[in-house]
Order: sequence, then structure tokens, then C-alpha cells
Amino acid sequence: MGRGTEELVDLLVLLGMGAVVPLGLALIDEPGLARVRRLWPLAAVPGALSLWLPRGPLATGSAACYALGTLALAVHAPVRLARTRSLAPPEIAVLTALATPSVAGLALVAERSGHELFGFDLDILALTVPHFHYAGFTAALVAGLVCRAVPDRPAARWAALSVPAGTLLVLAGYFVGDWAELAGAAVLTAGMWLVGLLTWRDLRDRGQGTAVLLGVSAAVLAVTMLLALWWALGEASGLPHPTLGWMAATHGVGNALGFALCSLLAWRRLAPTTQEIPR
Repeated sequence: MGRGTEELVDLLVLLGMGAVVPLGLALIDEPGLARVRRLWPLAAVPGALSLWLPRGPLATGSAACYALGTLALAVHAPVRLARTRSLAPPEIAVLTALATPSVAGLALVAERSGHELFGFDLDILALTVPHFHYAGFTAALVAGLVCRAVPDRPAARWAALSVPAGTLLVLAGYFVGDWAELAGAAVLTAGMWLVGLLTWRDLRDRGQGTAVLLGVSAAVLAVTMLLALWWALGEASGLPHPTLGWMAATHGVGNALGFALCSLLAWRRLAPTTQEIPR
């Protein structure tokens, strides 16, 4: 990646650490998460600092603080499962949202230390960090929220299942190969398009400001996920496809600002008056 792309990716990671994760945690009714959210700056601040430090022990130690914060979230996934004993689609989505930031945390530690974890080069590790904040945490959480909001829609249940499945398939594709990653991208894209469609069709009548935020988040997904599919197809087949820099500036920025931030702000506006938050 070029220097400009690296800086843009770092800014997307900062947004994920400092705003997206805390906003999302406020939407999950799980004992103990409120405390994690209050203490989140203790992980997010050193995590952010690690991005601007040169690779080495200090950056690695700062990244490790953030990784510990993501691990604290991941621990709540089995605890929640033991408490609810539910594997309903929205619950699967929430469990995925709790667990996947730990992948980002591990990748951040490896990248800041200069260690090519599992043989992945540092650019791939750097891109894994935002991916598992947005495709891992945010996409799964929003899919669960949508499924709770319109439980009678079969498409909502499929979305709540396919978004986690697609995210995990993409992760598996890192190890198996480009074609497996393409399959994961296709499943994830289908799930996110369902989320966008249901949001646009069924959820935009919630007040003017909220409707705008939800409408933007739905519309953005139609474009950004098509770009993700194009990129994965190109990587697997050798066909022409966007560069990583172009993907960061379009797919990355669109998903971070247009989808993640807009959708979570919309659901925060809905939270005081609805019972549609995963629980």
C-alpha cells in the first residue's frame, strides 16, 4: 500500500475503535457490556496511538492493550450463549459481532510488531483490522438489529445468518485461497444487500432524521458491496479489478461513514423507543 492509502486505512481504524464499536456496544443488552463500554477508552486510546508509532515494542504494547479490549468483548460471546441458550438468527449475528473484533486486535498486534502472522504480509494484516471492525462487528450487529425489527421477514433471518457466515468464510479464505474468499465475499454481499433492502423497504418510516440515516446506509451498501465482490472476483480470477488504494477510498470510506456510522446513529435514535435491540 502507498503512504496515502496507509493513512486512510488508519483513519478508518480510528473511527472503528473510537466511535463505531462504542456506538454498537450501547445497542447490545448484555450484562457486563456497559462496564466494558465505559472502560473502552482504556483500550481504544493506546490502540489509536499504536497506529502512529513506528513498528516496534512500543507500538506492539499499545496494540496489545487494544487486543485485550477486543478479547474482553469476545469473552462475552460464550457467556451470552450460555445465558440465553439461543442460536436464533439474530443471536448468531450478535455473537459474531462480539467475537470478531478480536481478529482485528490480533492482526493489529502482529502488524505493529512487523510479524507476518500465519505468513500474511503486513498490508493484508493492516487491512484485516478495519475489515473486522466493519464487516465483522458492525455488519453482523446491524443484521441482528434488522432481524429483530422485522422478525416475520424470512429475508431478515437469512441476512442475520449470511452476514456472519460470509464474514467467517472470508476469514477462512485467507488460509484456503482466493476462490474461497470470493465465495465468502458473495455470501457476505448477499447478506448485506438483504440488510440494505429490508432497511430501505421496511424501516425508513421511523422519523425524518432517522429515515435519512437509514436510507443513506441502505443505499451505500448497494454500491460498496458490489465493489467488494468485484475486487474478490478479480483477485481470484485475474480479471481487472480496483487497486487496494481505490478500494480503501471507495468501499472502505463508504462502509465506514455511509453504512456503519449512519446505521448505528439511526439505531441509537430508535433505541429509547423500541424493543428491537438484540437481547
